[in-house]
Amino acid sequence: MSENTIGRIAVLGAGVMGRGIATLAVGCGVPVVLVDVDQATLDQATAAIRNQTRLGRLMGSFDAAVADGELEATTDLGRIAGAFAVIESVTEKAELKAAVLAAATAVVAPGTVVVSNTSAIPIDELAGHCARPADVVGVHFMNPPYLIRTVELIRGPRSADAAIAAAERLLAALGQTPVHVGDGPGFVINRVLQRSINEAARIVQDGVAAPEAVDAAFTGCLGHRTGPLATADLIGLDNVVDSLHVLLERTGDEGYRPCDLLVAKVKSGDFGRKTGRGFFEYQGAL
Repeated sequence: MSENTIGRIAVLGAGVMGRGIATLAVGCGVPVVLVDVDQATLDQATAAIRNQTRLGRLMGSFDAAVADGELEATTDLGRIAGAFAVIESVTEKAELKAAVLAAATAVVAPGTVVVSNTSAIPIDELAGHCARPADVVGVHFMNPPYLIRTVELIRGPRSADAAIAAAERLLAALGQTPVHVGDGPGFVINRVLQRSINEAARIVQDGVAAPEAVDAAFTGCLGHRTGPLATADLIGLDNVVDSLHVLLERTGDEGYRPCDLLVAKVKSGDFGRKTGRGFFEYQGAL
């Protein structure tokens, strides 16, 4: 994209996905205000976004003719006022996401599209906590979003046509291709993926195969770029377990109950790439 046509956007949450979304926007020349409650997290995120933007440029993910967008990192939610769009990307806890979205809709003007980057929580469930449910849509970004350029765009039952159109403009400015899907626990990707990860982890737990063998079967036999366990490490095993709980609670399907091995890894702090160890070991944490 040769020029920014949407103005500034707000990203709420400076964790792994919040940083990735901010990196995507900055690299596309879109100014970003990144909001988090913790200043130390914001300081770490600012450094990470600079590094990821540099990496993205080296990998050809961004138009070389487009300068980086400005990045503002703040604990002041009031700074999101006037943004073209708000993207919520906090921890996958329904109560927390609902509170953050409700607070954001109280700050921005009516008609501002408010996006949840939830992995599994139904959009209408979150929109019900907001003053203007019609302004709320879902966009499920993949990780890292500056390398994976397709997203799920979720229309909730109360999402307005204008909100969907604004989300499409946002995604166009970010160089993302939306796949339009309906609302429901896990949408498409995570309804299938999280169950696959859980089963793959259970196979390891049961001693049927080692993690390397499980993933090799998927990459070699099915042509997947990464196996389910490496994908889980990239997502973060803590996020996987959170998403599985969301799916279990909202579908009642026992296939989504996190297996003991996943729960044990999260309890021990082995979350995957971001901690340096999950099903596999990594040099350094994200």
